[in-house]
Amino acid sequence: MVSRKPALNQSGSPEFVFRVFTTVPEFQVLLFLLFLLLYSMILAGNAAIIWMVCTQSSLRTPMYFFLCNLSFMEICYTTDVVPLMLSNILGGQKPIPLAGCGTQMFFFSTFGSIDCFLLTVMAYDRYVAICHPLHYNLIMTQKLCVQMVLGSVGLALFLSLQLTTFTFTLSFCGHRLEINHFLCDVAPIMRLACADISMHEAILYFAGILVLTVPFLLICISYMFITANILRMRSAEGRQRAFSTCSSHLTVVLLQYGCCSLVYLRPRSSTSEDEDRQIALVYTFGTPLLNPLIYTLRNKDVKGALRNAIFHKAASDTS
Repeated sequence: MVSRKPALNQSGSPEFVFRVFTTVPEFQVLLFLLFLLLYSMILAGNAAIIWMVCTQSSLRTPMYFFLCNLSFMEICYTTDVVPLMLSNILGGQKPIPLAGCGTQMFFFSTFGSIDCFLLTVMAYDRYVAICHPLHYNLIMTQKLCVQMVLGSVGLALFLSLQLTTFTFTLSFCGHRLEINHFLCDVAPIMRLACADISMHEAILYFAGILVLTVPFLLICISYMFITANILRMRSAEGRQRAFSTCSSHLTVVLLQYGCCSLVYLRPRSSTSEDEDRQIALVYTFGTPLLNPLIYTLRNKDVKGALRNAIFHKAASDTS
């Protein structure tokens, strides 16, 4: 059993403060500018994907419908965290109330879970496109695509609500508590509790399996069938085209699931709070920033649509 300090008799709800990255003013300014630049690039890159999918008729397919939703979730995901993070870098340790911390945790868990589920849906879309190309339009109807996105959102909302509610049933040791993190994530909040959290950690691990392991296994199964089908293709050009449609998605999957698994699926005894915070920086800034770059640089359809959009914009400006 994990020993905890007794709860202090403080009036009012507890408040939380995030541990600062550095107390050196010059470094604070540099970090603020760096994270602001990354956040701006995330917003611009993902907004460009959404704009292209909505305006270019060549991208109005199920694959890019899912990509558009993924980019929107990436914008929501980072916006839930980064503005408050930037405020704390320059403004010091501003407290966040219990309700505010719970709200951030809920939306952070929700958007992160939706990302994982959408990547699974996109793997199924690639499976149907490559393994059942003649029936693709019959299977991947607009109705089914919308249902899969709504199902991903609904499941993520349900799981996040349960996890957030369960986390904040804990009693905390004091009134003003410091979180060794830059956001209200489940694990660092649990570490501030006054009671034994072994059951809570087990439930967090189980939730991680539901959100990470099960979808990743489904993605792996999809790609097993995809790989087998590609290897049976006689045309080298056909194999190359099939591989190119999957490589971008597979790269994003490895980035997303790799980073999240290091935080949520490692045994608690082998993790440190500083390591979790460093890895969290990668999946908070790295994957939302790389997603539009990967899909733009490695996808001929997106690059072609981007060139067409820029050409038409330039032509309309000169006319």
